[in-house]
Amino acid sequence: MPAQCAVAANQLLAALPAAVREPLLDDCARVELVLGSVLYDEGERVRHVYFPIDSFISVLKKIDGRSTLEVGMIGSEGMCGYSAVLGQDSAPLHALTQGGGSAWRMKIATFRRRLEDTPALRRHLHRYVDVLLRQLAQTAACTRFHVVEERLARWLLMTRDRAHADSFDVTQEFLAYMLGVRRVGVTSAAGILQSRKLIHYRRGNLTILDRERLEAAACACYRSDLEIYRRGMAVVRKS
Repeated sequence: MPAQCAVAANQLLAALPAAVREPLLDDCARVELVLGSVLYDEGERVRHVYFPIDSFISVLKKIDGRSTLEVGMIGSEGMCGYSAVLGQDSAPLHALTQGGGSAWRMKIATFRRRLEDTPALRRHLHRYVDVLLRQLAQTAACTRFHVVEERLARWLLMTRDRAHADSFDVTQEFLAYMLGVRRVGVTSAAGILQSRKLIHYRRGNLTILDRERLEAAACACYRSDLEIYRRGMAVVRKS
């Protein structure tokens, strides 16, 4: 992928003024994130920040050392390692590569120097962290109040947006893990969506057949996430 295309593929970087973005990219290395690879474990020291290009990352909370729940998803709209923006050394959550692909990676010490020396970058990333925290809160409320079918539809739409594809491989075990429910709950929810011809699911491969109707079947949290991002980042202007 040409460098210019790769930059544009990460919305957070693309929204920066060129005078801020280009020196930042000079300090980045383009890396390939492998499906299932752990970028941070909860409490682990953060050594790099990541700006996904065509990869995407699940942000997870471990409960009692046994169960795990996905609380956020980061793709080309954002960055992974937001705690560094707040001056923290350790990762507050577990970060797992959910969709393999490219990302820009920067060493944490270099990233902090750029933040300190570049007020425009600092303001931009503070806005993004505010957006991400609002989305995490939205997911917490969604998990508590919405039924599995609606949450599954939302998760599939979020994955589609970041995978840039209507079809992707995913097992029911993985869906149960991400949604924090038993596998029987995922089986039932996926069966309902398939009976309505919104998705087709067979042998670990899922295809979204009707995106508009799937969005109508999802809880309002999917649209709220998009609106939170749009409003939160709208003040940014490219130059």
